[in-house]
Amino acid sequence: MASSNPTKENWNPSSLLIYNTLPGHQDSDLTISDAKPTADTRTEFYDRSLTSRRYALVGMACSSIFSCSCIITGIVTLASHGISGVTPLGMTMTDPSGTLPPQLLLQVKILTLMLDLIVTLCTESIGFVHGISLRSALASESRLRFNTNLRLLTAVSRWYNPNGTLFNGISAVLLIISYSSASVVISTNTNALGVVLYGSTIAIVGMPLLILGIALLLQVIIALSAMRVIKILTWSYSPFDVTAALVHHTQLTPATFRCMRRVSDLDTYGGPAKPPETQPSAWHAHPSIRKVVIFLWVIVAAYTGWAALAMYISNRFSAGSGSVPLTLQTWSFFQNWDGNYILYNMPIVHLHGWILLFVNIAGVQGPLTLGLHCSELIVNVIRDERQWRCATRRQGLRVAANPLKHIFTHPLYLILFVAKPFLHWMFGLSFDIRTYAINDTLGFLSISMFTAQIWNLCIALFILACFFTVIALRRPHGPQPAAYGHLQTLANLVDEWSPVMWWGHKEDGIPYCHAGTSDHPLPDVKMDCVYAGSGSGSLVPLS
Repeated sequence: MASSNPTKENWNPSSLLIYNTLPGHQDSDLTISDAKPTADTRTEFYDRSLTSRRYALVGMACSSIFSCSCIITGIVTLASHGISGVTPLGMTMTDPSGTLPPQLLLQVKILTLMLDLIVTLCTESIGFVHGISLRSALASESRLRFNTNLRLLTAVSRWYNPNGTLFNGISAVLLIISYSSASVVISTNTNALGVVLYGSTIAIVGMPLLILGIALLLQVIIALSAMRVIKILTWSYSPFDVTAALVHHTQLTPATFRCMRRVSDLDTYGGPAKPPETQPSAWHAHPSIRKVVIFLWVIVAAYTGWAALAMYISNRFSAGSGSVPLTLQTWSFFQNWDGNYILYNMPIVHLHGWILLFVNIAGVQGPLTLGLHCSELIVNVIRDERQWRCATRRQGLRVAANPLKHIFTHPLYLILFVAKPFLHWMFGLSFDIRTYAINDTLGFLSISMFTAQIWNLCIALFILACFFTVIALRRPHGPQPAAYGHLQTLANLVDEWSPVMWWGHKEDGIPYCHAGTSDHPLPDVKMDCVYAGSGSGSLVPLS
C-alpha cells in the first residue's frame, strides 16, 4: 500500500491520489475550482521554488535602490540648477573646431545604451514578481488556463486589485515612461563665458532622471502590493510545478480518457485517440499568440508608415535646411547630418515643456515598448512546450531547475532580452533628442527624425516579427501531445510525478492502451494503437 506521507525522493502526487476506473467522460472545461486546499497539508509534492523568490526579491531590491538613486540625484540636480538643470560628469573635452567632440557624442550613445540595459534589468525583475502574482490571482478566481499570460493585458476581476485593469494600465504607462525618459537622461554640457567655449563634458539631466526613478519605483510598489494581496502557491516558472500545486490544492482535476489528447483537442470530445505524427503550432494552440503576432506586424506597418512620412516631409519641406534625399551613399547605421532628416527645436524652460516632450516620445515609442512586452508571451509559451518535450529525450524532463539557468541557456529568452534594450536604443537613433546644456542649464532640445535610422529600425522590427512568426507557426513533430503550458492538458498527461520524468507507452490494454509519465525511461508509444489512459472518473484518496 502506498504511503500517505511520501518523502522528497518519492515526490509523487499519485501517492495521495489515484484514478478510480469509471466509465464516462469528464468535461475538460470544468478544470479549476474554488475548492479549499486539501486538509492533509503534510505533503506538498511540488516545488515552491523559494530560490526564485529570493532572486526575485533581490532584483526588486536592486530596482528600488536604483530608482531611489535616480530620484535623489534628480532632486539634487533640480534643486541646484532648476527645472532645466544638469549635473556634469567626467572630464572636460575640447575640440579645435569649437564644436562638440565626436568622441563625446559617441560616449553619449554608449551610455544611453547602458542605461537602457539597466532599465531592462529592472523592469524584467519587476515583471517577474508581477507576473507570478497575476498567475496566483487568476488561479484564485478559477481563470488560470495557461502557465504564461500577457502580464499587462490580463487582469483579475476586481479592477482596483494590483493585478486589476486600473493598475495594469498604470503599469503599462509607467513601462513606456521608463524607456522614454532613459533616452533623454544623458546629455552634453558646455562651459562657456559669453561666446567663448571652454570645453564640453557628459552630464545627466535632472528632470528625466527624476521621472525615470519615480516610474521604476511605482512599478516596484505595484508589484510588491500584488505579491502581498495573494497567496503565491509557487514561485517556479515551470508549468509542472504550477500544475502540481493546483492539483494538490484541488483547484485542478485531471480528466480521464485524455492521455493522448493535446491542447488543441480541448473543444472536442476527449475520447480515445491514436498518436498523431505532428502537433499543432503555438499559433493554433494559444489564442493570445495570434494576437501578439498580428500586433507585431501592425507595429512594423506603423513604423514603415512613419519612415515614409518622415522621408516625404523631409524631401518636401526640409530641402533647404541641410537635409538631402536618402540614397545608398547617405545611408548609415548612425545618424548622418549629411543625410535625410527632420529637425525641430523645443524650448525646455517650464514644466509643460517637459510634459510635451514626454508625450512626443511616448506616443512614438509606446507601440515598440508594448510590442516587445507582448513578445514575452511567445518566448515563455515556447519555453514551456520545450520543457515538456524533454520528457521523450534520453535525459528526461527535470521539473525543478535553477531560475537563472533558463535565462542564460534559453536562446529565445536571450534574443528577446538583448532585443529590448537594443531596439529601444535604435529608436533613440531614429528619434534623436539632443539635450544641449550650457553652464549646467539646458537651453533647448533638438529633436531629429533620421529617415535612414527609422528604416533601419523598421528592418530590425521586420526581422523580429518574421522570427517570432516562424516560431509561432512551427509544428512540433512526434506523437507526444503538445501542451504549450496549458495546465489542464498537463494535468491530463502527467499521471505519475517525480523530479525527473519520462513520457511514453506504459501498458497495453484491450481495447485501449495507456500512455503517461514515469520516473524511468519508457518505450515509444505505438502509432497503430488507440490510447485512452489507465482509468477514469474522479480522484479519491488512498487508504
